[in-house]
Amino acid sequence: MKARVFVTLKPSVFDPQGHTIGEALQSLGYDTVADVRQGKYFELDLRTTSAADAEALARDVASRVLANPVIESFRVELLDQAPAAAAPGGGR
Repeated sequence: MKARVFVTLKPSVFDPQGHTIGEALQSLGYDTVADVRQGKYFELDLRTTSAADAEALARDVASRVLANPVIESFRVELLDQAPAAAAPGGGR
């Protein structure tokens, strides 16, 4: 089973990289972009078929290794491993 882990700085922590990207976007004419926060993305391939076990393992890894709990928070998503059903009419 696969899990995605998104790690971001907590809202109270200044994000200099996000700030720089936001300024660059403003200078390029993207006036409707109000703010940018950057983060990290991890994809874990877990040797379990249980969704509960996969989520618990991903949360443990994220909290102990991938994220600094003082300044970062994280979110875990499990990926559906089942193949998608074909859309009627081929979907093309």
